[in-house]
Amino acid sequence: MEHSGTGDPDRILPLLWRHHATSPDRPAAGRRPKLTVDDVVGTAIAIADADGLAAVSMNRVATALGVGTMTLYTYAPSKGELLDLMVDALLVAKALPAPGEPRPASWRQQIELYAEATLAQYHLHPWLGQISTVRPPIGPGMLADSEYVLSTLVGLKLSARDTTAAADAITAFVTATAATESEAADLERRTGQTNDAWWGERDRPWQEYFDPERYPTMNTIWNAGGFDSSTGPAMSSAHAFGLARLLDGIEASA
Repeated sequence: MEHSGTGDPDRILPLLWRHHATSPDRPAAGRRPKLTVDDVVGTAIAIADADGLAAVSMNRVATALGVGTMTLYTYAPSKGELLDLMVDALLVAKALPAPGEPRPASWRQQIELYAEATLAQYHLHPWLGQISTVRPPIGPGMLADSEYVLSTLVGLKLSARDTTAAADAITAFVTATAATESEAADLERRTGQTNDAWWGERDRPWQEYFDPERYPTMNTIWNAGGFDSSTGPAMSSAHAFGLARLLDGIEASA
């Protein structure tokens, strides 16, 4: 597990806000560079998509771009800053409706749009689940994500504290389930074996060790068909059910 926010805050902020402020997208002095920060970030993301997060190193990115490693440090001071730039770039790429832009009519549909966009990003970039964002740097992608989720809830007339609590609960649930689903899909892709096939090879505990009297609830639900769904649909159903019940609870408290 990697952690965001490990870089120098004074160095990462101008890089994160390079398209929104006066900070230059190039070294401070010398010849006009052949690369941009966007080039570096895009290449790092492509490497992580192809070979996993562990494959991302300053040397690997520099080699892919055809420059020396020391040259790369003029664009991303360290791997810590590079990871922050990668995560925020993908948050920006979600392209959730900004203030004044068209969006679904109901607040629940707006949250569902957020959930779908988040899940799509984790499926495209499963390594996102390997980066903890407990201490994220404040970039445009992070703020756009937070602004959108908060804006979906203001019509419910919750208190300010309850609005932020509801937004945090939604974000935590959606990102956690998206990370789990994308990890399962990525395992199938990398191993060539479906999750159902993997479980099928490991059914010995059910045949030899499972005691219906010790686990009566599981046994009852099993016999009633509660575990009949295959892994993928079961995870999708759990996500949809959990999100719907979470939104029910938020709506009931308004």
